[in-house]
This record gives sequence, C-alpha cells and structure tokens, in this order.
Amino acid sequence: MARTTGKAKTAAPAPAMLDSGAARAIAEGRHGDPFGVLGPHDGQVRAFVPGAAGLWLLPEGGEAVAMTPHPEAPELFSGPHAGGPYRLRAQAHDGTVWEFDDPYRYGNVLGEIDEYLLGEGRHHRLWQALGAHLIRHEGSEGVHFAVWAPNARRVSVVGDFNVWDGRRNPMRRRGATGVWEIFLPGLTEGTIYKYEIVGPSGHVMPLKADPVGFGSEHPPRTGSVVRRIGTHAWGDGDWMRARRAAQDVDAPISVYEVHLGSWRRAEGGARPLSYQELATELVDYAHWMGFTHIELLPVSEHPFDGSWGYQPIGLYAPTIRHGTPAEFAALVDAAHRRGLGVLIDWVPGHFPTDQHGLGRFDGTALYEHQDPREGFHQDWNTLIYNYGRVEVQNYLVANALYWLEEYHLDGLRVDAVASMLYRDYSRRAGEWIPNRDGGRENYEAIEVLRRMNVAAYGHHPGIMTVAEESTAFPGVSRPVDHGGLGFGFKWNMGWMNDTLNYIQKDPVHRRYHHNQMTFGMVYAFSENFILPISHDEVVHGKGSMLGKMPGDAWQKFANLRAYYGFMWGHPGKKLLFMGQEFAQGAEWNHNVSLDWHQAEDPRHRGVQLLVRDLNLLMRETPALHRHDTRPQGFEWLEANDAENSVLAWIRRGEGSDPMVVVAANFTPVERQYRLGFPAPGRWREVMNTDAAIYGGGNRGNAGGIETEASAWHNQAQSAVVTLPALSVVMFRQG
Repeated sequence: MARTTGKAKTAAPAPAMLDSGAARAIAEGRHGDPFGVLGPHDGQVRAFVPGAAGLWLLPEGGEAVAMTPHPEAPELFSGPHAGGPYRLRAQAHDGTVWEFDDPYRYGNVLGEIDEYLLGEGRHHRLWQALGAHLIRHEGSEGVHFAVWAPNARRVSVVGDFNVWDGRRNPMRRRGATGVWEIFLPGLTEGTIYKYEIVGPSGHVMPLKADPVGFGSEHPPRTGSVVRRIGTHAWGDGDWMRARRAAQDVDAPISVYEVHLGSWRRAEGGARPLSYQELATELVDYAHWMGFTHIELLPVSEHPFDGSWGYQPIGLYAPTIRHGTPAEFAALVDAAHRRGLGVLIDWVPGHFPTDQHGLGRFDGTALYEHQDPREGFHQDWNTLIYNYGRVEVQNYLVANALYWLEEYHLDGLRVDAVASMLYRDYSRRAGEWIPNRDGGRENYEAIEVLRRMNVAAYGHHPGIMTVAEESTAFPGVSRPVDHGGLGFGFKWNMGWMNDTLNYIQKDPVHRRYHHNQMTFGMVYAFSENFILPISHDEVVHGKGSMLGKMPGDAWQKFANLRAYYGFMWGHPGKKLLFMGQEFAQGAEWNHNVSLDWHQAEDPRHRGVQLLVRDLNLLMRETPALHRHDTRPQGFEWLEANDAENSVLAWIRRGEGSDPMVVVAANFTPVERQYRLGFPAPGRWREVMNTDAAIYGGGNRGNAGGIETEASAWHNQAQSAVVTLPALSVVMFRQG
C-alpha cells in the first residue's frame, strides 16, 4: 500500500452513531453482514481499520474529512460523504500514515445469472465465478474473491495484505447461494491468501485454502496464490482440429504414464524438472518413442509428495512444484505441437483430511458426508465427497471442464472409479449404508460420473475420458443415453492381473495357467479397453517389470520383450508407466529420477527400441488398432496349445488393410511350428522380439514366409514358421 505523510485539512460534524452492538460485532469480527454496516450508507462512510489512531475520508476532487471513532469500538470510524469515489487515509499511533481504497465502497461482482446457476448447482464454468480473479472493477484494479461456505457466520480473506486479520476484510454473503464475495483493490498476481471462517458454532476455523484457487504456495506451505489463467497464446490449432480422430476407438493409442516429479531430475537429482524443461525433454522423448499420448499422474496441488498427487487439495491449481499455471499450459501446448495428446489423472473419489483443505470447510460436513460410513475411506484415510449435494456435483463436474478448457487437456483418466460406484467398497458388513433400494451401488456417485462425461464430451468433442475401474460394473464405456457411465475407455484390470500373474511364473509351470493369457478375449469387446501396465504394478514391494520376470538375466529380458509383444498384438489400447519402456531394474521410487543410465546398457536399450518399434508398427498398421474394441478384428488361430505355451491369432483392419498374424512362444524352447494363415502368398515378418537389435538371439523368419495350400488352424493356408524361445513374432500380409 502506498504510504504518505500529512494531516487532514478539515473536520466535519460527527454522523449518526452506529448501534453499539453492531459496532462491537464489527470490531470483534462477528458481524454477518459487514457490507450492511461498512462503506457508504445514508450520507456517511463507515470503516473499520485496526491499528488506526485516526482516519480521514478523501473524496475525489475534495478535501480530507476527519472521521469520528466509535466510543465503544475506537477503530471503527464514521464520516459524512456526499457520494462518489473516495479513498481513505489512516494514521497509526506511531505517526505512520497510509492511504488505500475502501473495499466496502464497491458493489457486487457476481451477477444474477451466476447466483441462479450457483444455486441450481449447474454452473459449468464455476471457476469463472468462484476463486480469486484479477479484474478491473468500478475503475479499480484488484482481486475478486468468491467462495462457497453456506453455513458460515462470517468469511474473510486474509493474507499479508491485512496482516492475516480476519476482522479486516469480511466478505459479503450472496443470498441463498451460500457464496461469499469481496473485491479487494490494489492486490496483484502472486498474492498469498486463505479464508478465515467463523463456523455456525461461532468458533473460528483453521485457515482454509481456496477450493477453487488457481495457484498454491510450495509445500509444505499451504496458502493459495492469486494466479492469472486463460492468458496462454495457444499454438495447437492443428492438433485441436485433428484430435477427435486421434482419440477415436479406431485410432492407434499408446499412452506413456508419467510422474513428473521423478521422470528425470535436474541438478544432480536435487530438484524435479520444471514445466519448461519438461516441455522439451519429456515431449521430445515421448515423441521419439512413438507414444501417442502422455498421461500425467495428478497435477492438481497436493500437500504430500508421497501421495503422488492422489490426495489433492487444490483441484483447480496445477502443482507449483514444476512452475506456474502459465508454464503448465505451455507444456501441454508443446506436446500438442508435436502431435502428442496429454491426459491427466483426475481424482474425484476422495480428498485428504489436512486442516487447510475441504474437510468441515465451513464448520460443517460440507463437501463430505457427516456419517463416516458414507464419507470416509478406510484404505486411504481420506474423506469421500457428498455426491448427493448439487453444489458438490457442480464443483467436480466444473473441475473436469476446467482442465479441458483452460489447459486444452485431451482427456481425464478417472482414478479409483470402483471406490465411487459401491457404498460397501473395502468395508465389512455394518460399516456401510445401503442405497435407497437396499443395494450397494452408489447412485449419487454414478450420477456425478454420468454428468461429468456428458458435460465433458458435450462441451469438448474429441476429448477422451478413461475409467480406472476394477470390477465388472456394466457399461462403463457405454454412452449415458444407452444406460452406461459414458466413459470413452476403461482400463482392463482383469487382463493386466491375469497376464502379469502368468508371465511371472517359471515357464515350466505356464502350461497349467494357459487360460490366464486367453481368458481376456472372453470379454475383450465388452468395453472399450486400454491395457494398462501402470505405476501401481511397480510400487509397494511389487518390484520392477524386469524384476517380475523368471529365469536368468537373458530369460528375464526375453520374457519381458515377449510380454510387450503379446500386449501390442492383443486388442486394446496400450499404456506403460515410465521406466518400463527401458526395463528399469529397480522398483519405482517417487523421490528419485528414473535410472536413465540403464538405457545405455544394450539389453535395456534393446527393450526401449522394441517398445519404440511396437509403437511405430501399431501406428502404421491399421490391423493392429482399427478394431481394438470390436470382435471382427480378431480371430484365434491357436488358443489351446497349453502344452507348448504357444498362442496365435489374426488381427484384421478394414477392407484392403493388410492382415497381421501374431504368434507367441512362452517357453525357452525354439519351435518349428505350423501356423495357419488367412490368405495365400507371401507374409513378411514385421516384428520379432528375439531380433538382435532388441537384445535377442536373432532367430526367426527374417526372409518372410510363403504359405502353402495345407489347411491348418481352420485356415486353408499354412506355413511352418520359427518361433524363437520366449518370443512373439508378427507377420504382415504382402
């Protein structure tokens, strides 16, 4: 605030005295309607300025008028005012003088339409009404604050600008909406703030961060930070116009899942890369590797590094750990300019109990349930949103739209959907409350997910939503108007669990578990599936992907290469977590960088090159992606050869698209194997996980094969092919 010196030139008669009860309530921070008392009223101005020994009214174009202190609240001053703009000049007991604009002379910022939509719980751009916005209002630059706290007696914005004194800037209640607002002139970007809330019991709550704040302090500090959003000059027009086709069920989709804090670290591992550094290093790498998408573990602000972002408090704030919101937008833009989609993990299933967060936000169970049988996750010690409350539904649906709109994100992978769908999730009998029909389904959470998907696809055609859902809940990726949840894709957790269990077994035992590799095809087209080998498979003692493999070092690498070949040949979109693509040896540790030095080792480099080539092959071969979600793109050739642990199948595209035959040998024994082919002629070996460039023994069918009219595997044509030990080979027609 500007500081000046000088004394007032004139004094005016004291105005009518404010009721002593109201005066004391203002001075003690108990008044529920400060705008009804402070600011201009009936020919006078009232102002409460703690620390002021004297106060003067400075009317625009007029002389200073000394204001009169209230006898029972000497820091509450009144003075005559004929109307028009004015400023205030205060003098402290030590003689310091400062001038400032009176926040209580400004009118409402939120309009009637905002009030209506807020009250209905249908404000799809909630973030444009709530939060902290840098605006020009009634001729002054400053920040407009608005927050939902319907049961509060008083809500104040606090920060360094008012010495964290909740009595100084109490907010205006906006009718029945439960929203409080205030415009504070003179505040700028970077201002740190929180909300001080007096709950219904009259007690002052612990300071709360802004639920719709766009920025946060660096953890462990927990203040919200005023940030501009929507200012990035986007250069991704080509991508945005093309992404609908790039994210369709028929598109080649291969996702690189990344934890930004540990993908690569700078300064000898001392700090994670910034959004600016990631915009070059991560984007260049993912592009070179042939992935189509980068999926980021949650980027919403979160207090605890060890949660990896899955316990968010600032749902509207990209984490400051890597930079500002503008720099995060630039990262997304950089990816788009290289033809890469960007997805983020979105966590609407729970939130942490940290006292600066949403828990008992206004002194009541506002965002969460009062009853812990409905509102507390025992597994994660987190709170569950009250999905039945329209304002909470609005908060979550609008948050999904916020990321898609403000940051041009291409989709949301929704975390822990199963925990939302069922009221008895991870609960024993008697620890949960049935729905209105006596069942276990959480109707309210289902409605939130449906609303989110309808809004996301409706407002932003071309995006994709993905459910991490581990049960057999029907219709997860079926449209809402057909009775489904409305997701675009679903993680295939059953396939992941079965196949990982199989590949970890010693090959001598695999014949007894053959069905684990084939069972996924029983339900492969019941949903639009993504095959995920995610971060969850390389943490908490599960070891790395390489560490799961049986056998000696050569066999470990061969098994892993074969598994990836099987995965890329199987129907379904693909997802790998960072480090898996070069067979990192150690389990993932979120505190340190990936072991990039291992990628220089020929064996690890071979796996990396294999994943790159699998991505490129899938992208250029329609048969390997066009019918990922439909049965006409798949036909078994050999599903029952458990004795030899051999599997073979056909992948088809559309019309003249060349077909692909895939064969897998999951034993360490090379086989000369007769394989049926769906068309006569020459078939070229386009993938062999045993190739020397990948670290294999370089056995196979390098010259391709010519079929003969010998019926086999229900096909009129066949050929004897080499199936190298622990390998997958692919043949393309023509």
